[in-house]
Amino acid sequence: MLESTQTIKEQFSLLLDKAASTAELESLKVEFLGKKGKIAALMNELKALPADRKREAGQVINQTKQLIEQRLHEKTEELAMREEQRLIEAAESYDESLPTELSLGSYHPITLIQREVEQIFASMGFYVEDYDEVVDDYHCFEALNIPKHHPARDMQDTYYLDNGQLLKTHTSAAQNYIMRKYGAPVRAIFPGRCFRNESTDACHENTFFQLEGIMIDRNISISNLIYFMKTMLSEVFRQDITVRLRPGFFPFVEPGFELDIRCTICGGAGCPSCKNSGWLELCPCGMIHPNVLTAGGIDPEEYTGFAFGLGLTRLAMMKYGIKDIRVLNSGNLRALSQFIDA
Repeated sequence: MLESTQTIKEQFSLLLDKAASTAELESLKVEFLGKKGKIAALMNELKALPADRKREAGQVINQTKQLIEQRLHEKTEELAMREEQRLIEAAESYDESLPTELSLGSYHPITLIQREVEQIFASMGFYVEDYDEVVDDYHCFEALNIPKHHPARDMQDTYYLDNGQLLKTHTSAAQNYIMRKYGAPVRAIFPGRCFRNESTDACHENTFFQLEGIMIDRNISISNLIYFMKTMLSEVFRQDITVRLRPGFFPFVEPGFELDIRCTICGGAGCPSCKNSGWLELCPCGMIHPNVLTAGGIDPEEYTGFAFGLGLTRLAMMKYGIKDIRVLNSGNLRALSQFIDA
């Protein structure tokens, strides 16, 4: 496995050096990072490894993936700078009075916060996974201890499709897939876009982003959950953040909690973003229910674990002081362009 990752890195470096256009970079991205790419093929090979080697191999693959992503990003910026310089020189050759400053595009705040959170958890040994936006009922509900006709289904207004599938209502839909893929022990995060058929207001959208995380091993407790959440938040906000943990009901965890963060927009005084409570619901979490572990092929008598669902959209609002969630999906370049230097 280690030899394979080294070979992939060498192949990638040779091809990247020859790349001279964004189209070639996109082709490289598909070849190495796509769903049928070389990194995905290595991840599939993990299943055949013994349990004692699986974690180390997974970390090496994840590091290789991050290296490729970083070098693609750097090469993209390099080509963009070359193109900008070419345009400036062309403009100057025709008319020196033409403006030479070209405005650059900007990153979306959710993209920024997702990359930052991914890097934080990767540094703590978590795999970073992807998952489909269109899923089936089993993975979104039944594998999470929510059988058909369970009252908890009323908590989420789901978009059902004509073919019987549905738009993912929460990133928890990937839990069973991750457990089946890695077994135990495992620690992984899986960000993604979610959809719920509900009315929009200052703090609710029908399309939003979450990041699910699970950690399963022997003797995992609530204290482990609190530690990882506090560590992540302190890294994101670069300061101590006031949080509170209160009981909450979610069928796939037992016990379940709501981790709230003191509103950083109003400082806890109360505003529309926090519904004038001074607190914002950020992270439903808890200890993974034994039924969910069993559905994932893991023995609940031997292993325990925690799961959390982090709202990336709300986290971005808190960090960047965005008062209305609807701005994020508005396509308002005037509002979003301020993140160019973030």
